[in-house]
Amino acid sequence: MPPVPARAEFLGVPLDLLTMDESVERCAALIREGRPVQHVVINAGKCVLMEDVPDVREIVKRCEIVNADGQSVVWGARFLGIKAPERVAGIDLMGRMIERCAREGWPVYLLGAKDDVLAAFVAEAKTRHPRLVVAGSRNGYFSADQEVGIAEAIRDSGARLLLVGISSPKKERFLAEHLPRMGAVLAMGVGGSFDVWAGKTRRAPAWMQKVGLDWFYRFAQEPGRMWRRYLIGNLRFGALILRARLHRYES
Repeated sequence: MPPVPARAEFLGVPLDLLTMDESVERCAALIREGRPVQHVVINAGKCVLMEDVPDVREIVKRCEIVNADGQSVVWGARFLGIKAPERVAGIDLMGRMIERCAREGWPVYLLGAKDDVLAAFVAEAKTRHPRLVVAGSRNGYFSADQEVGIAEAIRDSGARLLLVGISSPKKERFLAEHLPRMGAVLAMGVGGSFDVWAGKTRRAPAWMQKVGLDWFYRFAQEPGRMWRRYLIGNLRFGALILRARLHRYES
């Protein structure tokens, strides 16, 4: 297995200093290793969530791979003297891993979203990658007493990659509690990526992604629902970065 890549500490959690290509190879190596492991991406919203919900921070600390999903995290890390190489957007890494799984014959399990979204996602994924093996799927609406059964169904499916499209912190807590039951699977949170591939929501143009304004594109689509998450959340994230910078100078 390739050596574990360099890690830095960013706002109290580990951050792997990986490019997109390196992230794909690291994920593939972990799948080959054959044990239950968790991948996570962090963005401004996740950083604020970790500040408010300490157990999420502890879960992120235990993850095998922690990627910088948001461009704001890359800039924030560099502002703090961390040489983050590039943004590794969760939706792009998901696409690369689906491609890799299709090539290697690794089955994929989908957990999250609504049934119609899952059906449209599978159709799109199969169109792009006809050889992809979908081991199973389950919508993201379930109660706590159903969780063990879901974890066992994932194990019994033989999946090697688990894509989880349910909201935080439910996603993190579910995986922390039940991942050991799921067999040899790499669990990857994918946020709203199912909806994008299914054609239910649109992704920001490439130029907006490049300059870190994809959050604004999402906000513009649903301002009533997203204003608190993005506007207030981004201000709080900026405050966290400034506080960390000041702490460095004081120490």
